[in-house]
Amino acid sequence: MVPTIETTDSVLTAVPPTLRWHEGRFSVLDQRQLPHAVVYRSIDTLHDGIDAIRTLSVRGAPAIGVAAACTLAVVAAERRHQDLQSWLRHIESSAAALAAARPTAVNLGWALRRMMAHARMVQAPVDLVPEAVRIEAEDRQLCRGIGEHGQPLIRPGMTVLTHCNAGALAVSALGTATAPLYLAHAAGTRFRVIVDETRPLLQGARLTAWELSRAGIDVTLICDNMAAAMMDRQCVDLVIVGTDRVTRNGDVVNKIGTLNLAVLCQHFGIPFYVACPSSTWDPDTATGADVVIETRDPNEVRGTAAAHVPVWNPAFDVTPAALVTGIITERGIARAPLEISLQALLG
Repeated sequence: MVPTIETTDSVLTAVPPTLRWHEGRFSVLDQRQLPHAVVYRSIDTLHDGIDAIRTLSVRGAPAIGVAAACTLAVVAAERRHQDLQSWLRHIESSAAALAAARPTAVNLGWALRRMMAHARMVQAPVDLVPEAVRIEAEDRQLCRGIGEHGQPLIRPGMTVLTHCNAGALAVSALGTATAPLYLAHAAGTRFRVIVDETRPLLQGARLTAWELSRAGIDVTLICDNMAAAMMDRQCVDLVIVGTDRVTRNGDVVNKIGTLNLAVLCQHFGIPFYVACPSSTWDPDTATGADVVIETRDPNEVRGTAAAHVPVWNPAFDVTPAALVTGIITERGIARAPLEISLQALLG
């Protein structure tokens, strides 16, 4: 019997699960179609999984990692009739292909390395689904830990700004940056959330605003270029964002536009926090300058511009550790000096 990936947190009953197993088949919520339609995309082959990750059907660093692990389990099941060495070679090559689908998010490689380590320990080809589901279950616990440590930051009457989608749709259950919000809301704290639209793919508008409003949280959507004006009017008390990778020194690699917010927060004296599960901390990479930043299709940005105009469309930017007030992990909040405190908490 295949284990079930499901959300158990009552505050999220209105949000459809990002990943699911149903009658032995794995599927992902196609986030490109949200909020207008809730459609699941079946992952039956390696190509299906790679395409779902590459085209952002599934997105968010932790969710990508779990989706890749589940895809690898599907691929491994196809060849369980083979001898052990042939089976291992097949899933090793599949893992390499999955890892190349999106290079910036560290969870992708982390989850695949864990799946391969598990596969190499066995004496014969086995069902890898339970290991993939364990990764998802652990991710759920990481999110809850982030929520519990971050919840005290959310005080009654405050306004919190967030960027992109680091919510239930990007990970498992409570999300990362949204976990403190969900737990504070469930505890009865009254507060407001401002959501950046997050160009060019509008994950803030399409996903974060949608999921928070469905949970009954007070949400206001703004364009990306309005954050400074709101801060100038003293309409923002706190910024919490997620991350796709935090390097050893505490640099934060996150959705393009995050650096803008960090610089603004320093100017206006607003705390800037990053929610980061241990699976997203990358102590093997020294600084953000060492991270490969994914660039995407120019047509995502071009819009009404002339077709011949060159476009630069990076998916992420790097926020220096010096601009980060604290990094919320499942084991506590790391503060400056981040390299030392992250090692103490997560090492």
